[in-house]
Amino acid sequence: MSFPVASEVAFDYLVDPENRPAWQSSLRRVEQVVGAPGAGQRWVDVTKPGLRPQMRTTLFERPGVSIPGRWAETGRWRGVTADLDLAFAATPTGCDVTFRFSVRVLGPVGRAFTALSVPAVRADLRRAAEVLSRRS
Repeated sequence: MSFPVASEVAFDYLVDPENRPAWQSSLRRVEQVVGAPGAGQRWVDVTKPGLRPQMRTTLFERPGVSIPGRWAETGRWRGVTADLDLAFAATPTGCDVTFRFSVRVLGPVGRAFTALSVPAVRADLRRAAEVLSRRS
């Protein structure tokens, strides 16, 4: 996904849970944010369907000049775990953000949930790029 801003700007925006409801379609709000953005930060996603997964940042490598960045989170709710990993790479016009997403649950259901969720994650990142485009 192409972002029209520097990697550092996209990173800072995407990894801050307080920004998530503006671009993540499934969120109403976030609650109980503990810690500043960084590895180990925790919060609760309050989703539109009413689910309340416990979220945690598991990887925090902020990009710099010619240094790619990575960030990852894990969310858990009633025996279901979802992992999102973002990678940031500078481009001449901003940056590219790529992602990996997976749902872990017993049996083949996890693969089905992952396959169904990937288009929504892609759309959410597209929305985030649009938000940042309007800001710049």
